[in-house]
Parts: sequence; structure tokens; C-alpha cells
Amino acid sequence: MTDTPVRDEVAIRALFTEHEEGMRLRDPGRIVARYAEDAVTCTLAPPLRHTGLSARDPEALAGWMAGFAGPITLEHRDVEVVVCGDVAFAYGLVRLAAVPVGYAEGFSMWMRTTVGLRRRGGRWLVTHEHESVPFHMDGSFLAATDLRP
Repeated sequence: MTDTPVRDEVAIRALFTEHEEGMRLRDPGRIVARYAEDAVTCTLAPPLRHTGLSARDPEALAGWMAGFAGPITLEHRDVEVVVCGDVAFAYGLVRLAAVPVGYAEGFSMWMRTTVGLRRRGGRWLVTHEHESVPFHMDGSFLAATDLRP
């Protein structure tokens, strides 16, 4: 089967769906299966970056998930995918919604995401993932988690 830009884009978009489903089902293994062994991730939580095993640690992700009661919702929006041979990148917006353990109400926040991918062994894998939230540049430096697309 010959790879085509359309087929590649469909396969890459399926990785975003896997991420959403993995969060909904609270399945860390399903989420980290999307990452290459040498992946680098820059998430909202410290440190500045995670590499290799720390970027795809299902136990750490399960611990983070345990901090929420009820469903954890992830919704990707306005995702653009660019493919060139065995390298691709995708970018867009993502909404995270959940209720922290011990809180009566949850939160919903939008952030930006950029994902770098490589085709390895005929399969697209995330090699770099960057999430960010803008911050107010008024001297407060507070995260702008109230923004909506």
C-alpha cells in the first residue's frame, strides 16, 4: 500500500483521537503508545521538558489522572496537519476539562498544541509535543486560562 498525503493525514488525526479516547477512558497506556521512544514533550506542568522514558511514563500519567474525579475531557480543535515524506507536524487548540479531587466544580481551559511526528516502521509516532497557555503581559504574569477560541 502506497502512502498518500490523505492517508497520512488520516493516520495522524487518528493519533489525536487516541489521545482524546485515552483521556476519556483513563488509559495511560493508550496515550503513551502514541510516542516514539526518544520523544520530547513540553507539557504545562514542570519541568521545562520531558525526554525519553519520562516523556512517555504511563505510571506518571496515571498519577496525574488520579488527581481528578469523574471524566477527563480532551477536545482538539482547528488542527492543521502538514506532511512531508516521513516527517509531519500538526498544530491547533485543545480543551482540557476535569474536576480536581476534593473540589465541587471543575475547570475547562483552552491551550495551544504543536506536535512533531515521524513515520517509523510504517507507523506515525509523536516525537515532539508542546503545550502552552498564553500569559498576561500586564506584569501579573498570570496564565490566561480564561481564553476561548
